[in-house]
Amino acid sequence: MTGGTESYEDRGIIPRALAMIYDSVGNHNNNNANEHASISLSYLQIYNDKGQDLLNHGKDAKTLDELPNVTIFEGDDEVILKNLDSHHAPTLTDALNLLFLGDTNRLYCETPMNKTSSRSHCVLTVHVEIRNTAQNSIRTSKLNFVDLAGSERVSRTQVNGQILTEAKYINLSLHHLETVIIALSEQAKKKRSHIPFRNSFLTMVLKDSLGENCITSMLATAHLQVSVVLETLSTCRFAQRVSMIKQNAHVNEELDPLLMVRQLKAEVTQLKDRLLFYEKDGKGAERELSEDEKQICAEKMKKFIASREPNAKVRGIGRRFGSYLLLF
Repeated sequence: MTGGTESYEDRGIIPRALAMIYDSVGNHNNNNANEHASISLSYLQIYNDKGQDLLNHGKDAKTLDELPNVTIFEGDDEVILKNLDSHHAPTLTDALNLLFLGDTNRLYCETPMNKTSSRSHCVLTVHVEIRNTAQNSIRTSKLNFVDLAGSERVSRTQVNGQILTEAKYINLSLHHLETVIIALSEQAKKKRSHIPFRNSFLTMVLKDSLGENCITSMLATAHLQVSVVLETLSTCRFAQRVSMIKQNAHVNEELDPLLMVRQLKAEVTQLKDRLLFYEKDGKGAERELSEDEKQICAEKMKKFIASREPNAKVRGIGRRFGSYLLLF
């Protein structure tokens, strides 16, 4: 996902994707005078089914315990990750520095099947926000790069101790993820309604990134050696199930909440001023009608007098606070 560190040509999927994102955002800002896009990043590690902030408030972590713990709360329409900082990254260099910082804090270990095996799942989230000053609207998007730790058959690796515990958590979380994928594919066929997202930390984090309002792509790594053909087949079957998920993505756009607050405050102030105009010390205060109001009354009365209907009424004129235009 991140690629090699010895050469720029060896960079992985995430650095290449980030470069494409910043190039697209830069072109968007240059070609749209009324819109401005901004990007921020967060980096989550899921180790033994517990969440940790790999960016550690922008600092290196010497031990695993130094990483801030992340907890999950379910909102009405989204999953809230408490204690996971989102860092503003105005340039591609800033984004890559955050990525490399997170990879430095990530937990790796040597196993019989992999010399640099990741012992955790990681989710790098890119938040893109576009503000339109002309329409006073905000469009938001969230892109999750999910780097899953590889499953390993304990019976073949013969690991023990802490590595065995980590392998159990990795395999169990991948099992729950596969269960969710299967449930979503069955839901697309209208064979199932409940999706067991709550079974693991990983599936809860990806709840709003699987199915419905999102687009999901999976890249699977297959090994050519015959000795790992069972793992390769398992990976291919998993990717096949992912491709069966039904999705219906749409643009996330809403009015600028800060602008809405300002508009509501202005409206409240206007209503208070209008109320003070019609009331004085909490009691009705008589006032003389304005020329426009007198003109409205005269026109309404002329229509009423000219009408030959026996049940004719004056409409469109009603009582105002503390004074009357007409009483009907």
